[in-house]
Amino acid sequence: MTSPRNGVAVRVESPTEGRNPRTADIDRVSTIDVLRMINDEDRKVPAAVAEALPELARAVDLGVAAISGGGRVHYVGAGTSGRLATLDAAELVPTFNAPADWFLAHHAGGQEALVRAVEEVEDLSGAAQIRRHAGENDLVVGVTASGRTPFVIGALEEARALGAHTVLVSNNASVPFTPDVLIALNTGPEAIAGSTRMKAGSAQKLVLTSFSTAVMVKLGRTYSNLMVSMRATNAKLRGRTIRILHEATGLPATECEQALAEASGDLKVALVHLLAGVPADRAAKALQDAKGHVRDALELLAR
Repeated sequence: MTSPRNGVAVRVESPTEGRNPRTADIDRVSTIDVLRMINDEDRKVPAAVAEALPELARAVDLGVAAISGGGRVHYVGAGTSGRLATLDAAELVPTFNAPADWFLAHHAGGQEALVRAVEEVEDLSGAAQIRRHAGENDLVVGVTASGRTPFVIGALEEARALGAHTVLVSNNASVPFTPDVLIALNTGPEAIAGSTRMKAGSAQKLVLTSFSTAVMVKLGRTYSNLMVSMRATNAKLRGRTIRILHEATGLPATECEQALAEASGDLKVALVHLLAGVPADRAAKALQDAKGHVRDALELLAR
């Protein structure tokens, strides 16, 4: 891709770095038109993600296999990409009661770079991070708008050397590393050239959220579309679990409260107890045999 600079064609390594002809006059229009231009570009994001769904599905299956086999999922990124990956990993614990080590995020520059831009660290290789924390049973997911960030590529190369599977989420289809799965997001040039916190970042956020949520669903952390892998450890969560039990069973809150008490605050056990009409201890055993999948536990109890 080329971009004009003073009448001279200059080579641009990534589509996200090019100038967008649709927003060339963004500094000359009214405030509402600035926002319209940005919004028009943002509308292209879901379509770009939709085109990558087959590859995303392959990545989800690799993530499920890694965790089911005793491994972990590692996110690797720098700048906006690394912050989005860190956010996604952090939210899985409260949302799905996922063990904290199922998803680990490695952000170039560490904690300091999460709140303050430290641009030079993305040029360092992330190989050492992966060498210390990953193994052959793991999945390493690199996230980078350009597809060429040295921190990410170095981490993926090290992951492959360790025998781990690799996924690369990139807003550039031309990358220097061939992962097991390449999720290429064709979001094109940004409204503001090179500002990849815009469309590129939005697309990455959708991919990461969809990826991790789908992994949790396939691992049985939901029943239908309800979050059931949570424990009632405080008043707020107790109220939420009662509402979830009511939604799933249609039973009165009083019966749901009693079931939750009999299940020692374990929502899944209480749910199977209510739906199958068996004692809480039998519900717990069925869930154990079904590896935590509510529907599979119900089928076991129906035999």
